[in-house]
Amino acid sequence: MDWRDDRIGAAARGENPTVLAELEGGYAVIGDVQFLPGYCVLLAKDLNAKALAEMPRRHRVQFLADADLLATAVENACREADPAFRRVNIDILGNTDAFVHAHIWPRYDWEPRGLVQRPVWLYDTASWTDPTTALGDRHDGLRSSITRELRALADADPLRIHD
Repeated sequence: MDWRDDRIGAAARGENPTVLAELEGGYAVIGDVQFLPGYCVLLAKDLNAKALAEMPRRHRVQFLADADLLATAVENACREADPAFRRVNIDILGNTDAFVHAHIWPRYDWEPRGLVQRPVWLYDTASWTDPTTALGDRHDGLRSSITRELRALADADPLRIHD
């Protein structure tokens, strides 16, 4: 079985190679595609929840707090790596994958004019399968920077929610 068929289970078993860190409410992973360098996803640990509203409030709040930490880590790392960094967008959709997850999208001034102010989902579908922007060794530096930022933020977070 390919780890992509069970991303959360593979993360829990230590078999998902995209994991950056395990947080209280989820697994922070770097995206398979990097047409916007630094793209990450937070995978909720709750395998039974198909939507955010199905999670107990305590777990939902923890997941959202962890999405904030990951977004801040992506912002810090991408701002340092690329002076054209603009902002971070957070999407929690669930339209394709029936498990709770949050997309963390860095946005850049160098994006095509018609797309830079629009949702990432309007990019051509080829962006999602282009081998030149697939996650690879060339992303190791950014990946390390995001991980370092995330761990520092998580360690210093006074709002951690514990059961």
